[in-house]
Amino acid sequence: MYTTWKKIRKDKDAEPTEFEESVAQALFDLENTNPELKSDLKDLFINQAVQMDVSGNRKAVVIYVPYRLRKAYRKIHLRLVRELEKKFSGKDVVLIATRRIVRPPKKGSAVQRPRSRTLTSVHDAMLEDVVYPAEIVGKRIRYRIDGSKIIKIFLDPKERNNTEYKLETFAGVYRKLTGKDVVFEYPITEA
Repeated sequence: MYTTWKKIRKDKDAEPTEFEESVAQALFDLENTNPELKSDLKDLFINQAVQMDVSGNRKAVVIYVPYRLRKAYRKIHLRLVRELEKKFSGKDVVLIATRRIVRPPKKGSAVQRPRSRTLTSVHDAMLEDVVYPAEIVGKRIRYRIDGSKIIKIFLDPKERNNTEYKLETFAGVYRKLTGKDVVFEYPITEA
């Protein structure tokens, strides 16, 4: 039990769920068995882990990491996700930094909220986390006559091999987290 407590730290000393403990145990096992990840995973831990149903019969494992550790996780992102997807076979793994949304200040209040805590900026940052190995190179918002909107995200074609099979997962996870419909595409390159 001590092994999983080292890899998961929840706010306000809440008890981790059974699924979160299994993810923490997988991280602990990777730290002990994988020599190339051992030194990088030593000081890293997670805040939360959730399993989501995404389009059809696919499932995704969304792992929330502390905001201050996101750069360390990004260094080992590809290797870590590959190993975790082996452990949770048939499930796509997505790493997201834990961010906080602060509501707008009341009228007459002297306190200003930081731009990074607004709903829009947190949702944009989440989108970048969801698609991480690929970079977002373009964004279009299409408003339909009925009032609905679809956001088209164009990803960097260089990472097409690593991310193409996960596009449905990216869209499903982002929809569950934010409620926004997103379509991922790669820009058409002219020869």
